[in-house]
Amino acid sequence: MRFSLRFNNDLQVSAYPRLAQAAEQAGFDQFWVSDDLFLRSVWIILSAVAQATTRIQLGTCIVNPYTMHPAEIAMAAGALDELSGGRFCLGLSSGATDFLNWVGITPEQPVKAISETVTALRKLFGGERVTEDGRFLRGWTPQAYLRFPTRQIPIYIGAMSPAMLRSIGRIADGGLPLLFPPEHLSTAMRFIQEGLDQSGRSTNDVDVAACIWCSVSGDRESAEMVLRDKIAYYGHALSPLILQQLGVDRAEFEPIESAIMVDRDPARGREMVTPAMLRIGVVGTAQDLIPRLENLVSMGARHLSFGPPLGPDPLAAIEILGRNVLPRFR
Repeated sequence: MRFSLRFNNDLQVSAYPRLAQAAEQAGFDQFWVSDDLFLRSVWIILSAVAQATTRIQLGTCIVNPYTMHPAEIAMAAGALDELSGGRFCLGLSSGATDFLNWVGITPEQPVKAISETVTALRKLFGGERVTEDGRFLRGWTPQAYLRFPTRQIPIYIGAMSPAMLRSIGRIADGGLPLLFPPEHLSTAMRFIQEGLDQSGRSTNDVDVAACIWCSVSGDRESAEMVLRDKIAYYGHALSPLILQQLGVDRAEFEPIESAIMVDRDPARGREMVTPAMLRIGVVGTAQDLIPRLENLVSMGARHLSFGPPLGPDPLAAIEILGRNVLPRFR
């Protein structure tokens, strides 16, 4: 069993080294940070984390080839792997359409784009020239190769759609499927297995992290409050498959999105989050979390990944998870 933490890139950069040190001390195996647009750069954050830790693996969840060229992804990944002493994992996917639209980008053919990007990155990490012709590789010259040595950095694919989930099974070293709600794991694994079957691989060949949203505290009410904030901000970008699993219609998120994005009134958006929407994550005390986590393990989860907001006090949440949850499932 493996354990990881995931954070959004919305905190001050100085906060992440302390969080990563706490995670390392609590026994977590990986520390992931997102790269959402108009927030702090994940590469800067993880550079600070790399220098503050010694054991825990570090990862991006996720970067995409629409806002960052695959050549630049390879450069940054190789440099961060070097800085961390070989502890870096590259989380890659196409990104959420709603957020990419903010900067005038429409992610065309996302599965094909990710597949070609993975192919290019593996060649670059191996010191090879990229010669294939494709959506992102077109026009590369014989000079297109990485000018410093690096290893084959593990590539994890973030996914919500069936097609991208299949890509995890077909081509990735690991997967970051967003499980909204956590019980979505059984459906996600079915699509991942289809990809494994297509490539002739087994589940042992891929580290699939059961990526859930979590908010834990000694006080259930305060834990629920911060989870409401995350749901209000990100809910409108959820895929149809996720909404179907939750039993929530996309139209229910429209007034919440308007309150957050147009009226800039996060408190009102938070109040409109319904009990059905709260099922998107696990919330409450450590004992509240245990039954749903046990259900995940019974469905085959071998890597539990706890995502934002973690709790009203993330440092306290890490300590609670390390003391009460990790030993139970280790």
